[in-house]
Amino acid sequence: MPIELPPNLHLNCAPVVWLLGTWRGNGHGDYPTIDGFSFAQEITFQQDGRPFFHYFAKSWIVDESGEKVRDAAQETGFLRCPERGKVELLLSHSSGVSEVWYGNADDGKIEMRTAGVSFTETAKEITGGHRLYGNVDGDLLYAYDMEAMGQELQPHLWARLQRA
Repeated sequence: MPIELPPNLHLNCAPVVWLLGTWRGNGHGDYPTIDGFSFAQEITFQQDGRPFFHYFAKSWIVDESGEKVRDAAQETGFLRCPERGKVELLLSHSSGVSEVWYGNADDGKIEMRTAGVSFTETAKEITGGHRLYGNVDGDLLYAYDMEAMGQELQPHLWARLQRA
């Protein structure tokens, strides 16, 4: 489904305009320090004409039939576009982690790596990450690789979301 371009879209945001709106779908998670799980998620990207998008995501754990078991992670932040094709992500998680990411955006693809991670004393120690977002057949696909809890960088979350 094509999106309507906002008349006030900042030109630096053109490579990521396809993200605007609300997305819903399902994904999976795994890591050596936890049991694998399935989740449902809703992500919203909004803009106001300045060179950034506000981002908010919430997820919930689902069972084999897709029924909600419990609430899960929430994260919010700003996808900044300091120049066309460059992105910065400031991200704060409900788990007590804050991150700064840098990367590139072009042709329906965004790739970012962490530049810095901080966490509260009660949060799990996360030391790095890699995020990949793609527009695949009109859907939002993403993968998040994480370095945490003494483990090397490896796949943690992946999902496919459809525009709501």
